[in-house]
Amino acid sequence: MKLDRRTVITGAAASMLFAACAKPAAAKTYPYALSDAAWRKKLSPEAYRVLRQAATERPYSSPLNDEHRAGTFACAGCANPLYSSKTKFESGTGWPSFYAPLKGAIGTATDRKLGFSRTEVHCARCGGHLGHVFDDGPRPTGKRYCMNGAAMDFRSA
Repeated sequence: MKLDRRTVITGAAASMLFAACAKPAAAKTYPYALSDAAWRKKLSPEAYRVLRQAATERPYSSPLNDEHRAGTFACAGCANPLYSSKTKFESGTGWPSFYAPLKGAIGTATDRKLGFSRTEVHCARCGGHLGHVFDDGPRPTGKRYCMNGAAMDFRSA
């Protein structure tokens, strides 16, 4: 097959048409829900960008990256407990990292926004975007839950 300008443009147009005609997935509902205006009022601008728009904070920008006290990391949107400080580890990535969430605290979905598949992590209670999980973490799980500090609050024990 000859790859020329016409072939590329035709393929791109067909892809856009398919995407426009595809039936969107039904929006998932969560136990804790607010209007967009209420989320904007409740959250800081950075927390809103991360939790509600799936943004990523700059690495090393969160004070939670250096939080080492005993306690619990909770969703900044709905206060759902997410991670125990016992599962936090230094990943060297610039984001707070954990090897396991608390039971029932999170959900996951496939994220293809960068052109390849990653596993997005969201709060099970409000659906807020927390970060992503990767298979390069320490024992015992081998997982690295790489979280945005802006998406969480810390409660000391």
